[in-house]
Amino acid sequence: MNDRDREFLKLAIDLAIEGVTSDRGGPFGAVVVKDGEIVAEGNNNVTSTNDPTAHAEIVAIRQACQTLGTFELKGCTLYSSCEPCPMCLGAIYWARIDRIVYACTRHDAAQVGFDDSLIYREIALPLSQRRISATQLLHEEGLQAFLAWEQKADKVLY
Repeated sequence: MNDRDREFLKLAIDLAIEGVTSDRGGPFGAVVVKDGEIVAEGNNNVTSTNDPTAHAEIVAIRQACQTLGTFELKGCTLYSSCEPCPMCLGAIYWARIDRIVYACTRHDAAQVGFDDSLIYREIALPLSQRRISATQLLHEEGLQAFLAWEQKADKVLY
């Protein structure tokens, strides 16, 4: 951890506080940095946008991709006021971000009502044992989309 890491992480924390005081959403902020420059920032907008996916990290990732004109954020660091939840962590991996620097832990978040331990437990369970029912239908028809993808000569891999 260097002084720049501290600077960018402090900005993420400030964004989290700003999000709370402006009634945008929960106490979370995030900043995406590439080559020492901020390319995106975001705070939690779940309640203000009625979007359960509008976590600070997702908002920042979406903005960074728009700013950089790419769906891959290789070479970027994500600074977050809190350890990313499972959804955000998935997005971070899909975006191929190089590094995460965070302030609070998921256990800290749980202490103030943002407990994602259920999701971590559910992911580890077989589908048949999860709280949300999942039913597979139309498997053969669904495979047609994968066949079309396999056969597409000019596909963009990601």
